[in-house]
Amino acid sequence: MALEDNLPLAGEADDHFHDECGVFGIFGRSDAAAIVTLGLHALQHRGQEAAGIVSFDGTQFHVERHIGLIGDTFTKQSVLDRLHGSRAIGHTRYATTGGSGLRNVQPFFAELSDGGLAVAHNGNITNAMTVQRKLQKEGSIFSSTSDTETVLHLVATSKEQDINARFIDAVQQIEGAFSIVALTSKKMIGCRDPLGIRPLVLGDLDGAYILASETCALDIIGARFVRDVKPGEMIVVTEKGVESHFPFEVKEKPRFCIFEYVYFARPDSLVEGRNVYEVRKEIGAELAREMPVDADIVVPVPDSGTPAAIGYAQAANLPFELGIIRNHYVGRTFIQPTDSIRHMGVKLKHNANRLCIEGKRVVLVDDSIVRGTTSQKIVQMVRDAGAAEVHMRIASPPTRSPCFYGVDTPEASKLLASRMSVEEMADFIRVDSLAFLTIDGLYRAVGEAARNAEQPQYCDACFTKDYPTRLTDHDSTDNVRTLSLLAAGGQ
Repeated sequence: MALEDNLPLAGEADDHFHDECGVFGIFGRSDAAAIVTLGLHALQHRGQEAAGIVSFDGTQFHVERHIGLIGDTFTKQSVLDRLHGSRAIGHTRYATTGGSGLRNVQPFFAELSDGGLAVAHNGNITNAMTVQRKLQKEGSIFSSTSDTETVLHLVATSKEQDINARFIDAVQQIEGAFSIVALTSKKMIGCRDPLGIRPLVLGDLDGAYILASETCALDIIGARFVRDVKPGEMIVVTEKGVESHFPFEVKEKPRFCIFEYVYFARPDSLVEGRNVYEVRKEIGAELAREMPVDADIVVPVPDSGTPAAIGYAQAANLPFELGIIRNHYVGRTFIQPTDSIRHMGVKLKHNANRLCIEGKRVVLVDDSIVRGTTSQKIVQMVRDAGAAEVHMRIASPPTRSPCFYGVDTPEASKLLASRMSVEEMADFIRVDSLAFLTIDGLYRAVGEAARNAEQPQYCDACFTKDYPTRLTDHDSTDNVRTLSLLAAGGQ
């Protein structure tokens, strides 16, 4: 569902995908913490559970970590007044079930033998549990259930002499997807995994360098987009400027997460050189070409399906109508005291625009179906508004596999597409027809001729089960129990 809808009502939380965090850092501004706050505000869609900022004032580090939205916590002047310094990094987080609490809020900070180090991370380290076991046997004590803390310990225990070498030593020992931003007393460091699964960009604000998850975080402060951090690259920012290092022996081509285009990234961001909004419209157009249906109007499921629905309507030469209106002012703490009120939950966020829908053959467009429970409610709402027919078109292939790269997804058995055929799914959500974009259609929409089965151009494991890295923790029987604890901790 909509990436802006990640503030779930009771009972809806499990019917969404959630990207687990966004990172932002700036080096060389007297108002660094205020800039980071604005950057995190632009990245709020990537996580709404909690946020943190660490700054350095030339003498000491300052740490603020809070549960809640950026606007409810870090915009308070009393908080910003405590974050002195001309360099700072920040993180906004979505927690998986059971992972709430300050001990898992990033950035993580520790005083090492040669000074303080703060680390924030987007993604998931797929061998974190294995590495943690080894470190614990050697005497390391972990204070969280987050995989990100592993990086802090690896740097702390490295035998290398300078911080660059120690950081390189650390990231060479981890697997999976990671875009990391770190801060020392003299440097800001950014690093992206060798396959570039998660995004990270470099920006410039009047000579102050910025690292951020998306370009929309640069736009909010008027910064200049310099370039994407390359897969496998480590950026080091000092008072002398920017250094680039490549600590990994990259043997494979990049595998950027294709679901960033479908759902996670903000529509106004540039991702890997492409405008997300335009890509989503093209996804919708490709869906119309692949899966046409006789209908009267095209209606998006707001807000996630809107760009794709525009593209679908244009390609199908059908009217685009806002047949479902979203209430943007429903908060996460809405009280639902009785079963009868609880069952009304979807109408608190969405309501059918009867005048548009009544008597019409409707094409409903959404980005994905996870468990199908919200889709079921939306379809029933459209039928109750008098639709003659309801046809659902999904702007991605069926989601059959969980993500192990920093996205909160249900286990495979709870994904509707993993246990039902398309026809069975159509019956479950009660539509007249249901169709998904093919994997080749998705690849065409992002500029490829088709998916290269021998060497896929993107990470598409949620659709294909083709995971681009080893899943060391998941595949190890010794880690089955502790992996579930790590997942519960989230990022």
